[in-house]
Amino acid sequence: MRLILLGPPGAGKGTQAQHLVARYGLVQFSTGDMLRAAVKAGTVIGRQAQDIMARGALVPDDVVVSIVEQRIGEPDARKGFILDGFPRTVPQAEALDRMLRRHGLALDAVIELKVDEAALIRRIESRIAEMTARGEALRPDDNPDVLHRRLAAYREQTAPLIAYYRRHGMLRSVDGMAPIPKVARQIEAALADAATTLKEPPASPRPASAPKPPIGKKSKAGSKSRSKGRAGTRARPAGKAKAQAKPKSGPKSKARPRKRRR
Repeated sequence: MRLILLGPPGAGKGTQAQHLVARYGLVQFSTGDMLRAAVKAGTVIGRQAQDIMARGALVPDDVVVSIVEQRIGEPDARKGFILDGFPRTVPQAEALDRMLRRHGLALDAVIELKVDEAALIRRIESRIAEMTARGEALRPDDNPDVLHRRLAAYREQTAPLIAYYRRHGMLRSVDGMAPIPKVARQIEAALADAATTLKEPPASPRPASAPKPPIGKKSKAGSKSRSKGRAGTRARPAGKAKAQAKPKSGPKSKARPRKRRR
């Protein structure tokens, strides 16, 4: 099973990905983690990515796709994987599709967690207040201003993926504002629906049938064919025609004059 989870920051993608990993034995692929691992391992792509990041530039799509391509070939990814943080744009999604086709693979589903952005802001503000009251350290992204910027970037760059995967028949949407267990059940139901859809063969088009004439009225085509049958002459069998044919007579003899009676 190969999945993508879509949704804005704070939608709960990480929480649901952990549930799917435990439920189906999948591997969660984080492009950030994979980049750091490739750099640490000193692979060719890792060194290339390190040079790019050292210049402060964004890692190109083809480099990220190459790292994902290497990662899906490892033994632990045979059961499937969840992509986290990739793709972020439509060009990245197209590059991912091409890479998967090269390996004879395809995505099984793309799950969208639909949320209310205003509710997300209230949620993070409530979480900050609770953590502060308990004296816990805040995470860098536990900030309403940061969340606003991340939401704006999501709407601009990543939200178009929803339309892209909907056109390809891959998108399944669930209510991300529901309680965590309910969201998990919705995702499982969406995956079951996606699996059923993939197994169904495409329906063959039925030939269009001619409309039936209304009751009590005869179609023009039928009346013409019947009238033509009555007006035409019936063809006789060849044998019968020969039998009924009159034999040809020879040369006519002159008739003798009758004698008158006296």
